Amino acid sequence: MKILVSACLLGENCKYNGKNNRSQKVLDFVRRHEVVPVCPEVLAGLGVPRPCVELRDGVAYNEHGQNVDAAFRAGVQKALQQIAGQQIDLAILQSRSPTCGVKQIYDGSFTGRRIDGQGMLAAALAARGIPLVDAEDIDTLL
Repeated sequence: MKILVSACLLGENCKYNGKNNRSQKVLDFVRRHEVVPVCPEVLAGLGVPRPCVELRDGVAYNEHGQNVDAAFRAGVQKALQQIAGQQIDLAILQSRSPTCGVKQIYDGSFTGRRIDGQGMLAAALAARGIPLVDAEDIDTLL
C-alpha cells in the first residue's frame, strides 16, 4: 500500500513553529508500506519556522493578518504534482492543519476555536477520491 503522510507526523521539523508532530502510532502503521511524505507549506517555499496560519472563510491568513492564500495554494498544487500518476491508497494527515486538517480546522481567529472543515490539501485529495485518515484517528486502522 502506498500512503501519503504529513511529513511532520514522521518527525520532520516542518511545522510553523520549527517543530514536528512525530507520531509513533503513525510510524508503526506505515512501517510495512511505501510512504510518500509531504508538507505543502515547505513545498511552497515557506520558511521553517514561519508565522502561524489559519483558514478564514476558506482563505489562508497568517497571525499578522496577511493573506498568504496564494502561497498555500501553490504548495498544495506542488504536493499534487509530486504524487501525479501515483496510486495513493491512503493519506494520513495532521489534525487541524490549514493544509492537512481532515475533520476540523481552526476558524481563522487565532483563538484556538475549531470548526468542522478540511485543510486545502485534504480537500484536494478527497476530491480525487483518496481516503483520508486524521492522525488522531490512527487507532481506527490498527
